[in-house]
Amino acid sequence: MVTNDVTKITLASYADRAEAFWEGTRDHDVAQNVDALLRYIDGPPPFTLLDFGCGPGRDLKTFNDLGHTAIGVEGVARFVEMARAHSGCQVWHQNFLALDLPRERFDGVFANASLFHVPRSDLPRVLNQLNGCLKSGGVLFSSNPRGNDEEGWRGQAGDRYGVTHSLASWRRYMLDAGFAELTHFYRPEGLPREQQPWLASVWRRIA
Repeated sequence: MVTNDVTKITLASYADRAEAFWEGTRDHDVAQNVDALLRYIDGPPPFTLLDFGCGPGRDLKTFNDLGHTAIGVEGVARFVEMARAHSGCQVWHQNFLALDLPRERFDGVFANASLFHVPRSDLPRVLNQLNGCLKSGGVLFSSNPRGNDEEGWRGQAGDRYGVTHSLASWRRYMLDAGFAELTHFYRPEGLPREQQPWLASVWRRIA
């Protein structure tokens, strides 16, 4: 199946369950992830931030409430509407595989549970685009399901395409895209490793 079909089906899955997704995720505590991004950005706040795959706008509102200039990018049209209404922030409707991002605009990129939907064949190009939208020395946070680099259809209905990443493979992608690792950790915090399905990492643009 070509990647355009993969993206179309995945976006349709989220659109069909938009309200249920919002109700199921709006109270998730991702303060650890937000803090991990902001802690490593050089210079005084407020920062200009890109929420990559902002969904209905939960984290956009958090960044906005903290005084930062936050912009979302989201592929699901219904999520774009919800995020604008919930956060009051600007949200760009863009397919992850057809991005049109400004050069060197952002101090940080927050990619929380979003990049794992990018097929492995397209990931180097997308990461290079995110690198290019960061200012020199800018910071990218990512959180992906950890695993053994499996790729394919996921979710209860099997209609959302995704990739799991081991730390070693994720490092290779990020280093090749011109980033330097700052830190990584597993989530949710405070649980045994077998109960931590998410790999979070923070990276600085060096190229």
